Formats: sequence, structure tokens, C-alpha cells
Amino acid sequence: MAKKKADEKKPNIFARVWNGIVGFFRDIVREIKKIVWPTPKTTFRNTGIVLLVMLVSGLVIFGVDSGLHALFGLVMDLAGN
Repeated sequence: MAKKKADEKKPNIFARVWNGIVGFFRDIVREIKKIVWPTPKTTFRNTGIVLLVMLVSGLVIFGVDSGLHALFGLVMDLAGN
């Protein structure tokens, strides 16, 4: 292994931490510049799709719940007789 030269000393802890923090925020800015924001038309369309899926899911859950409730009522009526 080669020994480190005297002029290749690591910076002190404060400089390393500061450089790490600055690098972190530089990376954030670079990543934010890569974002492609949706158009208002796309946003409204996606919102409509989400609302539709929520409505359909709610109806399916309501139907399953009502069916199981009716089935449970029949089982309890048979058990009571």
C-alpha cells in the first residue's frame, strides 16, 4: 500500500460536514430541475379517474358488506329456530 502524501490531508470535520450539506442541497436542486410537471388537463383527467375508482370501490365494498350482512342475518335466523 502506498502511504498518503502529507499534502493530501483530509479537511477537518466541519469542512466535511459543510461540504456534505451543500452537496445534498445541490443534488436536490438538480433533481427538482428534472421534474416534468403535468398539465392542468392531465391533472383534471387524473383527478376524475381517481374519483371514479373511489366511487366504484365504495360501491363494491358496500355490496359485499350488504351481502354478508344479509347472509349473517339468515344464519342467525336459522340458528334461532
